Amino acid sequence: MTTALSNVQPNSQPDIQLSNIQTLQRQAASLLLYQSVLENDVGEAFLNLLQTLVESYSATSSAELHNGTHLLCLRAYGHWFRLMASGNTTWQAHLIAEVLRADNPFSQQVQQVKFSALPEVLVAAARQDLRSLQSLCTCHPQISQWVQTAVGLPDAPLAWDLPHLSSASVLNANLDENLDANLKAKFATSEDWATLLEALATHYRQVGTGVFAAFRAFRWQSGQLVGIAYPDPIQLQNLTGYEWQKAALIKNTDALLAGAPALHVLLYGSRGTGKSSLVKSLLGEYADRGLRLIEVTKTDLQDLPAIADRLRLVPQKFMLFVDDLSFEEDEDAFKALKVVLEGNLTARPQNIAVYATSNRRHLIREFFGDRPAPRDGDEIHAWDTVQEKLSFSDRFGLTLTFEPADQTTYLDIVRHLAEQSAIALAPDELDQRALQWATRHNGRSGRTARQFIDFLQAELRI
Repeated sequence: MTTALSNVQPNSQPDIQLSNIQTLQRQAASLLLYQSVLENDVGEAFLNLLQTLVESYSATSSAELHNGTHLLCLRAYGHWFRLMASGNTTWQAHLIAEVLRADNPFSQQVQQVKFSALPEVLVAAARQDLRSLQSLCTCHPQISQWVQTAVGLPDAPLAWDLPHLSSASVLNANLDENLDANLKAKFATSEDWATLLEALATHYRQVGTGVFAAFRAFRWQSGQLVGIAYPDPIQLQNLTGYEWQKAALIKNTDALLAGAPALHVLLYGSRGTGKSSLVKSLLGEYADRGLRLIEVTKTDLQDLPAIADRLRLVPQKFMLFVDDLSFEEDEDAFKALKVVLEGNLTARPQNIAVYATSNRRHLIREFFGDRPAPRDGDEIHAWDTVQEKLSFSDRFGLTLTFEPADQTTYLDIVRHLAEQSAIALAPDELDQRALQWATRHNGRSGRTARQFIDFLQAELRI
């Protein structure tokens, strides 16, 4: 693509450089859909730098005003430079990543309907915005020269770049693991970003937009979704034991991803048996197929209906993960979870399923004093109330039970983890030390096995 800036040489006259900078300002201001690409620290610093450049070129002959404007320009350039250096990203990489996760009417609608069915004006606006953003992207090599001319420096200020890395490598060196590396590379080398619009539409359908494109895992916190930059990296293949439970959970998750009715799941059993690890491992296995995990604490369960309504029209599939679930009597959270599990007048979203873990088979605590005895003033149908409590776990369509690990299962887990960790101990010695560890610590479980292997790794390294 040939832009208005492509033929400008470093030694161009100041009035031509000023005209080019003002053109960039107009292109940024005229964005119709992709304004969010510049609504961040790096983008706002760039726009501020353009404005200070214009003011420096247009400064009056007053020496005091002239000097003050130039200082503001240099500070603006330094601020923009520092933000990119802090993120270890280039201006090109930053803009492309923002385009790939942009949340706007085009990226939202293309997830719901085919590209060919979109309004023509919406497609035209997206193409126009991409060309404007490409102009903003390709001006980067000239900005240092503009600052030199505007401020009157003897040498151009250092330009932030990562020349020791290829463009593709730079674009891959960020935390946005969901963003398509091939598509980023195409943007980095394309002469006209508008020609990549259909590929971009496919990316939005597969990965999503906004926070759902930038993150795979979230926690619900203070009424909003907060992305988790470093989710637990545990992999499904790293887990051994409890094979039928694993198979059942995978089958249910496949149904969720396929858009078929998926069951809410309760993983119940002894502590340390790997219930939470199994749920979290699904994220690494299926994130590229649109699976996302949202961690909801017990104190936030009253927000579950609101969370479900927010996710209803999002194309990705969601596991609402509730760890270590149990209730006291008459908790509001109990009622909120019932609404999500059983539904109300609002239809249940087909793209969510609750995956909860618990050490209690009956999730609501019951005391012997709760059991009815014939006394005056007591509820006539008190046993119905007790049964309501005891049957709450039955509202999960699928209950997976995790029994305590016997010695054979425990040693199988230890050997599996030792092999993955490349621990070279004789089998007999490994088994003996593993059994001693379980006796002295928390008993036989997957968690105990993991702790034992971590200890061995540290011991061998030291």
